[in-house]
Parts: sequence; structure tokens; C-alpha cells
Amino acid sequence: MASDLDKLKTRLQALRAKTIANGCTEEEALAAAAKVAELLDRHDLSISDLEIREEQCERSAIETNRKQRQPISACIGAIAEYCDCKVWLEKDDTGRVRYVFFGLRPSIEMAHYVYDVIAVAMQTAWDRHARSQRFIRYGKDEKGSFLFGMAVSIADKLMAMKGERDEANRRSSGRDLVVLRHAIVEAEFGKLDLNLRRGRASGKRVSASAFEAGQVAGQALTLHPGVGGK
Repeated sequence: MASDLDKLKTRLQALRAKTIANGCTEEEALAAAAKVAELLDRHDLSISDLEIREEQCERSAIETNRKQRQPISACIGAIAEYCDCKVWLEKDDTGRVRYVFFGLRPSIEMAHYVYDVIAVAMQTAWDRHARSQRFIRYGKDEKGSFLFGMAVSIADKLMAMKGERDEANRRSSGRDLVVLRHAIVEAEFGKLDLNLRRGRASGKRVSASAFEAGQVAGQALTLHPGVGGK
């Protein structure tokens, strides 16, 4: 069992490294993210419910090195849901923000991967948008507004993908993996006894035009719930 998990983790890490290192397009990166979900589902469908219950839950943090929430925060919850994880925001001793994912080991690897490819896709889309503009009004935080709009759009797509993927798994296998994963994660999460609070709005002014441009960029991304291939 441990050997199978290590092999899956190694494959996910290799796919993530290849996707990010090659500077792929948004569509290529997110198609690869869908491939990661396919690999995870294939792994869990190949083993018994008892074996899944024997897997360990872990927590893993993504450091932002920023003291304020970043636009990608708008889709952090959707990433966690897509990967059957829990997620929360916390600050380190210096006040810098980090996102902490909690769940089964393969799901945590998947969450890191999806976060990475979405971050790359967002930065790539902003660079393209900025080059297309005659001038950028940075005083109105056009970049933050653009990325925020894109993150909101991507979050909607991830949730739609999640529903389609779960339904496809139920039809093909007769098993509801999401219910099983959630039951395990909820039970282990309860043992952490965390005192989490709902976050407050940042209060930043948003550029409506840049926000809408970001939404358009996010809607233009083609996300596939399942990708064939190697």
C-alpha cells in the first residue's frame, strides 16, 4: 500500500515539475491538472474502501511570502473541494500568509499541483493582457483586479468539473469516492481542534474593467474533467 502511494506521489510530482518547468500555456497546464485528478481517481478505484481508510491524512502549506491575501485566494476553496481536501489561511511568525491544505496524502499532492498550474495560468494571462493594453493604471490595482476576476471564473469552472468528474466515477464504478474521502478527512480534521474564523474582505478597491477582463480570461480556459494519454 505504501509503495503504491509513493509511486503515485512520485508520478504527480514529476508531472507537476514537467508542466511548470516547460512554461506551458494555460490550457495545457489545466489539462495536465485534470490528468492528475484522473490519476488519483484511478488509484483510489483500484483499491478497497478499507485500504483508503488506512491512508494517513496530512497537512501541507503553500507559502505566499506576502502579508496580504493574494487574488488566487478566490479559488483556494474550489481547489480544496476539487481535490477533496480542507484548506485554511494562516500567518507565520512574520505575518506572511500561507494556505494550508489538509487531507489524504495523494489529495494533498494534487492540491499543490492544481494550485501551481492555476498560479502559472493566471500570471501568463496577466502578462498577455498587460502587453495588449496601451497603458496600465497601477494606482487602481489593475493587476490585482484582473487576477481576482480570473480566479473567480476559474473557481466556478473547477466546481463544475468536480461535479462532472464525481458523477462519471459513480456511473463507471458504482462507488462514491468523494463521500468516502470526505468522511475520512472530516474525522481526522475534527481531531485537530482548530479554532478557525471566517476571513474578512480586504477592503481593496477593484477596477471593474480589469476584473471583467480577468473573468473573460478565466472563461476562455478549456478545462477537461478527464484527459486520456499516458
